[in-house]
Amino acid sequence: MILVLAFVATFSVESLAQLSKAEKKEWKKKAKEYSKNPEQMKQLVEENQELQGQVSKLKSENTAIQSKMSDKDAKVSELQDDLAKLRSDLSAARAEVRELKSRPSEPTSGGGQMIDGVVFKVQIGAFRNKDLSKYFENNENFSGENEDGMQKITLGQFRDYWEADTFKKYLREMGVKDAWIVPYKDGNRVPIKDVLEGVIAEDAPADSE
Repeated sequence: MILVLAFVATFSVESLAQLSKAEKKEWKKKAKEYSKNPEQMKQLVEENQELQGQVSKLKSENTAIQSKMSDKDAKVSELQDDLAKLRSDLSAARAEVRELKSRPSEPTSGGGQMIDGVVFKVQIGAFRNKDLSKYFENNENFSGENEDGMQKITLGQFRDYWEADTFKKYLREMGVKDAWIVPYKDGNRVPIKDVLEGVIAEDAPADSE
């Protein structure tokens, strides 16, 4: 009876104020009936409490789902930012490759260093599908360049044409029949006629070619 009276009192305070006169009269009648049947009233209260517990549980689950959705949205946003950055990096890399391809071929010397002024080297061959560039590093007298799909290999670096000519002859004597002199000016390969003016003088060695 105490439980029934408590429920009726609570219901009366919270609910009756919001009902019409007819509804108030109807619910007062039901309250009297419930007061005469405490077992039915107890069952009603327990069902009400169970429903409230289910509602509370559903609210908690809804909050958890919303939190997970928020985390997923943040992750999606982060992945989209990463994707945009990767696309930007890819675009920049492609632009760099296009720029490198558009540059004229340059001779590569040991260590990648270019020598200013006129330098004479001795080319020992031009090879297709052969890459010896890994041996150029830290070997200043062994170098090469790629041109027209061929890697042209050179030996030596000489300021004096006649020293280069003597070295060329030694190489030919050792069996390198295709050895010949190639000039470079400020690191760029140039025609020999452009740099030989004044180099071959009347006092050149008699056995020179």
